[in-house]
Amino acid sequence: MDKSAQACSEELVLSFLAEAGDAFVSGEAMSEKLGLSRAAVWKHVESLRARGYRVDAVAARGYRLVAIPDRLSPLEIGPLLNTHDLGQTLHYFEEVGSTSDVAKQLAEEGADHGEVVVAEAQTAGRGRRGRGWFSAPGKNLAFSVVLRPELPPQRAAELTLVASVALCDAVRDAGVAAGIKWPNDLLHEGRKLAGILTEMEAEADRVHWVVLGVGVNVNVREAELPEELRPIATSLAEARGEPVPRALFAAACLSRLEQWLDRHAEEGFGPVRAAWRERSDTLGREVAVEVGDRSLTGRAEDIDESGALLVRTEGRLERVLSGDVRLLRAR
Repeated sequence: MDKSAQACSEELVLSFLAEAGDAFVSGEAMSEKLGLSRAAVWKHVESLRARGYRVDAVAARGYRLVAIPDRLSPLEIGPLLNTHDLGQTLHYFEEVGSTSDVAKQLAEEGADHGEVVVAEAQTAGRGRRGRGWFSAPGKNLAFSVVLRPELPPQRAAELTLVASVALCDAVRDAGVAAGIKWPNDLLHEGRKLAGILTEMEAEADRVHWVVLGVGVNVNVREAELPEELRPIATSLAEARGEPVPRALFAAACLSRLEQWLDRHAEEGFGPVRAAWRERSDTLGREVAVEVGDRSLTGRAEDIDESGALLVRTEGRLERVLSGDVRLLRAR
């Protein structure tokens, strides 16, 4: 059996065990279902154990998956996915400069809609406006998704808000209260949990591809953050008081993202806009916005039909297409 076939069979065994949950699965049942010999099933179970999976074996009952290692490879994420496109092709790296740089290269080379690049660590992760993005190795979640939307370029900015709504839902599902700071940061009690970076290549009348980069502070502890970030950043683990299974959370993020992308494609921006308003940590707040070489201060009143932020200053309503927003007062 070549390496690719062996990896495929190993993933099938893992998927079979994962689907069984807490129940035992007999070696005979796996052998018949997967078309493998009993010896091959045992060999794949031993290989999984060597990779950090805990698999119990009981005579006359079979095998049971007890725990998975805290990694983000296809073996960990694949069995947890319930998407039709997103993550079905997953490019995994122990370490990479930037998942978005890899995803952009893949997009240029013809990657399909929904291909995902995920890494345990980034050495050159970045946020908006070229800022660096801290990512503790093996503690957080960094992934980028190649999208090929049927959208005119002028509507591509909507995808950033689609992603922020989806990611907010995944974080809330994980038990952490979160809100969105326009356009694409997630906050918990005023401190940053996650960020989204959207990049694209387009012509005047069509989008070639969009790469959606996501960074989430999952299990990093405050003491592990750079000192300058400790007052302004937090993580899911800090917020809920216990670690979060990263593979499960990654699969949940991709599921939520696909659900919202599908709805956006079918129903337009209206439902996304309504959902963004409900999850917003910005609207109704006094804000300071840096827009290019100018700044403005006022009350964030709404987002318009294209996702632009509407800020009421003294005497006029400003429409902000891009910029840095600072929330001036706590709720």
